[in-house]
Amino acid sequence: MLQQTRVAAVIPYYEKFLAAYPDPAALADAPEPQLLAMWAGLGYYSRARNVQRAARQMAGTFPRDYDSIRALAGVGEYTAAAVASIAFGLPHAAVDGNVKRVVIRLTNNNDAEVGAIAEKLLDRRDPGRWNQAMMELGATVCLPRDPQCGACPLALLCEAHRHDRQREIPSKRVKPDAVRLKRTLLIARDGGRILLTPSARVKGFWDLPEKLPGAKLSSVVGEFRHTITFRHYTFIVRQAKATAVSKPFEWFDHRRLDEIPLSTTAKKALRCLKERDV
Repeated sequence: MLQQTRVAAVIPYYEKFLAAYPDPAALADAPEPQLLAMWAGLGYYSRARNVQRAARQMAGTFPRDYDSIRALAGVGEYTAAAVASIAFGLPHAAVDGNVKRVVIRLTNNNDAEVGAIAEKLLDRRDPGRWNQAMMELGATVCLPRDPQCGACPLALLCEAHRHDRQREIPSKRVKPDAVRLKRTLLIARDGGRILLTPSARVKGFWDLPEKLPGAKLSSVVGEFRHTITFRHYTFIVRQAKATAVSKPFEWFDHRRLDEIPLSTTAKKALRCLKERDV
């Protein structure tokens, strides 16, 4: 959950997740729609699917060697090395973005073989503690925009600092240009039911339709913004009267929407309706 997500945002999800799935067996047996509903709001939903696939691979027992940890679904080199070293004391260097920045500045080399250098630097007597120290150094001292060289225990060994290049490297990645999009979401109600359709933006989720064949559009309920990576959406929310409904559209009881994987955009749109009706 913490991959590309802030700790403060994760904590309530994590606690709820552990209460629902206290062990790998419970997670392995969970229906995917229920799992996605638990994860809704965290984004990057392939992580939820992968953690369930990993639970099924474990067969109830977490592996204790690097190669077996690395073989779990969704586990890359960094995660495998971090778990192997911190949990089991195995000598594997964990290289995240923070460690990469530290190594590049230490060597004053944008093209440094970071993984190989990190392995050479690794304290094999206590690899878990060493990895955590390197990550913490990058997270709190060797900062991307404002490196705190005066507080750095490695300043005298740092080639970038010696050549006054610590603010130049690592080179900044070129971000894709922002794309601004405008969409309309339609809220069609039938008594206590809401009409939904499979989401085109998030696989496995339900969303409000953007188009309804034959529907009669009525008042604008509200407007909100929503960003997914470099795509910046403006959503206009309108009420609609559905006439004939067929697949892929389905009616859902509005009191049970928290039981299905409902997209964040649908939740925001329905919140606009609720705020208007207050």
